[in-house]
Amino acid sequence: MTAKEYIANLHTALRVVRECSPRLVWKFMYNFGLQSVMNMNRFEKRQKQGKPFFPAFLMISVTESCNLACSGCWVTQGGKRSLSLDQLDGIITTGKKKGSYFFGILGGEPLMYKGLLDVFEKHADCYFQLFTNGTLLTDEVALRLKKAGNVTPLISIEGLEEESDIRRGKDDVFERTLAGVRSCRKVGLIFGAAASICKSNYDELVNRNYIELLAKEGAHYLWYYIYRPVGNDPHPENALEKEQIQQFRRFVVDQRKDAPLYIIETYWDDKGNALCPAATGMSHHIAPSGALEFCPPIQMAKDFINADASNLAHLFEDSSFLSDFRSMTAKTSRGCILLENPEKLVQFLEQQQAIDTTSRGTVLSELRMMTPRAGHNQVGEEIPEKNVFYKLAKKKYFFGFGAYG
Repeated sequence: MTAKEYIANLHTALRVVRECSPRLVWKFMYNFGLQSVMNMNRFEKRQKQGKPFFPAFLMISVTESCNLACSGCWVTQGGKRSLSLDQLDGIITTGKKKGSYFFGILGGEPLMYKGLLDVFEKHADCYFQLFTNGTLLTDEVALRLKKAGNVTPLISIEGLEEESDIRRGKDDVFERTLAGVRSCRKVGLIFGAAASICKSNYDELVNRNYIELLAKEGAHYLWYYIYRPVGNDPHPENALEKEQIQQFRRFVVDQRKDAPLYIIETYWDDKGNALCPAATGMSHHIAPSGALEFCPPIQMAKDFINADASNLAHLFEDSSFLSDFRSMTAKTSRGCILLENPEKLVQFLEQQQAIDTTSRGTVLSELRMMTPRAGHNQVGEEIPEKNVFYKLAKKKYFFGFGAYG
């Protein structure tokens, strides 16, 4: 790392300190930072010692309801299923008992879930990442999140003006989302932006100008995903080609050297080897139906929480479905089985007699229609991390926890 790159990284780190209140910075450092480090260490020890399984982190989709209608989204358009407040509270309480204090909150649009902000305030010792389209993130909501102090909004931006409207199925989405971004900045929240990269938004979002635009708007991190053509409006023609994924990986690695915000993805380790967080057991997903799912886009399951989620730990410990799922995917590829081998995925789900967890009830037929697409596991073409800080973080926490042998 050059002196110029070191100064740029220091400047990025100091942005959070300068732009956010000491209380928010402390909550982030302790609730998320320190507690997550201790939790990952406990998880790693459980994995090595073969102790009862519980994932390091939980992703929780609280509701199917959404105010947009995005193409390529796995959530049922018009769906109304939601977790009860008792179930959500029970999930978080059980997570804490297992040492996990960080939770990803998804939807649908989670800000349509009544009582969500009360849950954040009740569990003041936790840290929540709120996955939102930003259109309901008003000044009043942002101020309440600041008072809670334990929430980082992750605002999804799927393209600039025209692309956002096309992908989101509504008008003026980009400007409405930017209003949410600016509400977060106005009150001094620690927040980020997310993007699911596909062919139609690649040129708009995978470039330095876009990164600098987000930093100027106050975002502290950018979380990139690779588009997965799923749901009842999948648009498989929009999925990235192999060369684009390789180009995308190279771009991320290069930009991390001196970007004015943090750039996050969870697809590669420090050496550039592909991995699947769910296959490692690092994270699993709980659906609005109460189903324990392998990951959010694969909406099939066999295990369901009860009315207050008091059986959650027992389900994770005894779920042969999830255990077999982790083993099968790790043996198949280090990448994404949903993209690379949907036929094998369907065979597994049928053999397991897994249940469709959505209100639309067409997931299995949708998966049967999928054909293999390029994934991020590109053996022999690995691109290792260049930034020393990202390299150290990934070396510690992204080595697969023994999943790949």
